[in-house]
Amino acid sequence: MAIQVVKGLHYLHRKHIIHKDVATRNCCVDSNYNVKLMDYALSRDFFPDDYTCLGDNENKPVKWMAVETLVDKRYSYSTDTWSFGVLLWELITFAQQPYSDVDAFEISGYLQSGYRLLQPINCPDELFAVMAYCWAMQPRDRPSLTQMLVCLQEFHQTLNCFV
Repeated sequence: MAIQVVKGLHYLHRKHIIHKDVATRNCCVDSNYNVKLMDYALSRDFFPDDYTCLGDNENKPVKWMAVETLVDKRYSYSTDTWSFGVLLWELITFAQQPYSDVDAFEISGYLQSGYRLLQPINCPDELFAVMAYCWAMQPRDRPSLTQMLVCLQEFHQTLNCFV
C-alpha cells in the first residue's frame, strides 16, 4: 500500500501538485487492495479530531504537517514527504492517532525540539528508518520519492522471502 501511495505522490509531483494532506484518511482502497491517493474535501467532517484551527480560521492536519509548514506556512514536495512518513506510521499502527499524547497547539514546539513519533512495537527497524528519514528537520535532508520507492520495494522483496 505504501508503494502505491508513493507512486501516486510521484505522479502528483510530476504534475507540479503538492498534496498538502497526505494521510490514510485520504486513501481509497478498492476490493483488490489498490490504493488511490485522494483529497476528500469533506473528510474534515468525518475526521474532526485530525484537524485543528490554530487561530487563523483554517482547520489543518497539524499532526501530519512538517515543521516548516507549522512554523512558516511553507509547503513543498518535501512537506508531502514528511506527511508520507506519518502515513507509514499510521499503516504500521493500524491507523492509530499520531502524537495522541501531544496537544495540537504544542506540536510545533514538540517537533522543533527534535521529538518524533516513536517506533511502533511491530515495526521492523528498516521500515522505521524510512519513516525517520522522512521527518528530517531540514527539507533538503528528506528522501526523494524515488529513493523512498527503492527502499520500500527492497523492503517488500525482503519480506516476500519470508512468506
